[in-house]
Amino acid sequence: MRTYYCHTCDADQPHRKLSTAEAAVLKERLGRNSVNEFWICEAVLDAETGRQCRNLRTGGNKKPFARPIKLPVPE
Repeated sequence: MRTYYCHTCDADQPHRKLSTAEAAVLKERLGRNSVNEFWICEAVLDAETGRQCRNLRTGGNKKPFARPIKLPVPE
């Protein structure tokens, strides 16, 4: 886990690498073979439900997409 700036939260937040299931979803969505450079924001937005931000970024780019991409919570 690392702390990176989150464009959606507008603050430094904890980020982690994608799980295998999350990586599969993002590969399909982006049509890419590899998504190893992406990190997901784990900031808790709602303490009661535990809902997280889940915004994506790369290690070197805080806003890699024109519109933010957030991964759904895996089932």
